[in-house]
Amino acid sequence: MAFPRPEGHHSITPGASVHNADQVLEFIQNVLGGKLVERYDGPDGSVAHAEVMIGDSIFMFGTVEPGATPYPAMLSYYVDEADQVDEVYNKALAAGATSKMEPANQFYGWRTATVTDTGGNAWTICCVVEQLSEEEINERMANMSGEA
Repeated sequence: MAFPRPEGHHSITPGASVHNADQVLEFIQNVLGGKLVERYDGPDGSVAHAEVMIGDSIFMFGTVEPGATPYPAMLSYYVDEADQVDEVYNKALAAGATSKMEPANQFYGWRTATVTDTGGNAWTICCVVEQLSEEEINERMANMSGEA
């Protein structure tokens, strides 16, 4: 007999093993509005495992074991309004994140920006600003490359 998945755990639930997991937890709570669901500390007080609800999804992470390879994540964080992309981006930078891509409207109809937190996780902040067909996206891509 199988039990149902916990709330927020989807068919694929992202996770990471990072340095500075305490700072990553603080970043997720203060910048992305994440809510702590579970936290288990290791003997040294570091985050051994944490689960944070961000919107309707869980993100799991913990401190990388000494001598082990960290496995940071690449994640997309969706907001409802285009100006929120800029707001979250600026809030992330103020919280110590590094800019990888400033906020900009993309050819595929989204406004995005990307930051990296102190644990090495890349967060792309996204908002759909235009609903485009696959044909329209391909046409814009061809125009960018000079093929049209």
